[in-house]
Amino acid sequence: MKQTLSQHASPRHTAPRQSPAPQTLPPQALPKHLPLRYWRWTGIGADGQRRSGEIAAHHRNEVLQQLRAQGIAMKALRRGRRWNRRKGRIAPRDIMLFSRQLATLLQAGIPLLQALDVLAASLTHPGVRSLTVNLHQQVADGAGFSRALERFPQHFDALYRSMVEAGEQSGSLDRMLERLACHLERRESLKGRVHKALWYPACVILIGLLVTALLLIKVVPQFEQMFASFGADLPPLTQLTLSLSELARDWWLATSVMTLASAGLLHVALRRSPPLCRIAERLMMRLPVIGVVLERAIVARFCRTLATTHAAGVPLVDGLHTAGGATGSHIYRQAVSRISRDVASGQQLYFTMLNSRRFPTLAVQLVRIGEESGALGAMLVRLAEYYEEDVEQRTDTLTTLLEPLVIAVLGLLVGGLVLSMYLPILELGSVV
Repeated sequence: MKQTLSQHASPRHTAPRQSPAPQTLPPQALPKHLPLRYWRWTGIGADGQRRSGEIAAHHRNEVLQQLRAQGIAMKALRRGRRWNRRKGRIAPRDIMLFSRQLATLLQAGIPLLQALDVLAASLTHPGVRSLTVNLHQQVADGAGFSRALERFPQHFDALYRSMVEAGEQSGSLDRMLERLACHLERRESLKGRVHKALWYPACVILIGLLVTALLLIKVVPQFEQMFASFGADLPPLTQLTLSLSELARDWWLATSVMTLASAGLLHVALRRSPPLCRIAERLMMRLPVIGVVLERAIVARFCRTLATTHAAGVPLVDGLHTAGGATGSHIYRQAVSRISRDVASGQQLYFTMLNSRRFPTLAVQLVRIGEESGALGAMLVRLAEYYEEDVEQRTDTLTTLLEPLVIAVLGLLVGGLVLSMYLPILELGSVV
């Protein structure tokens, strides 16, 4: 259940009035497939003050159970609007901000339970507030923080949970959360740079194609009627443009539907078929310049994650499992899985990385030096910083080179289309 809670206290009441407990259904008896919606409630808190707020739940019985767990006697309940999934969606950046804010509260000496309460009251994002309230309730019920996080694997991955557990055991939860916030910030920054390098030229090309299609479907036919009145032979370039215009007018709807359907099917297939994902990744990694950027970004994420788990005291084999999942690549996840099995059987990390043939020579050699000198964590951090800077430089260079190239191609495409329409007029003017 997702929940958002905002409470307002009023000093008008000094003691709660006794009232029979509302009848509730057991969890298994709750109706299924109900929409998630907001419920506005009013009640009396354990301190005797009137309180009111808003909770997101599927059924009124869930609201009653949540309020009862917080010691609030409900007096009125009104069903509100439906839960907006887009507004409630939690992004990785939201988790990063949540971690940093919680670390700041813990570093100030505030206990975990109180820190979660303060954080829930100050958050404005409904999804993160709901998540924080749920975590607060589970910790209040006696669960450890890392165990509470296990109920939300879609927001807290294995790395996050492992580091929180290590922080709980060592009494340094605040430092672990701060380290996690820094790790998530670097990861999102790296991901943003790679996406920018890939999506910018793609968006410009798409806009150019849409403009070209609009010219062919709407503008060129008007010129065609004018050319028909000339009664003269048209230049080859103009004839080609008119043929493309006729083709676009006749088939634009079918082409659009097929393109959108193909894109949708490909998206679904890539999400559900790991072998197809590996094929797509291999094709992407073979692209000039872009393939190198993708591989370096994956290696940077692997090194950064493994360095973070190593610094947190997580065993190497477990850290490799976490780092493999953090790469975001089916190919590297499979390779790291084999590396983890080999390391568990007693082989050295650098040797298994070398045999996988997926890691640059520099990474393998520095890992070897780190293992032999007992400074593996420091070497992994240096590797992560090196490859992050390398990806940053390569994406900046790629963007700088692609911008004028894409603009030039679009200029030639649109300019050639316009020129083909004015060639007959220019030729007619020269004859006159």
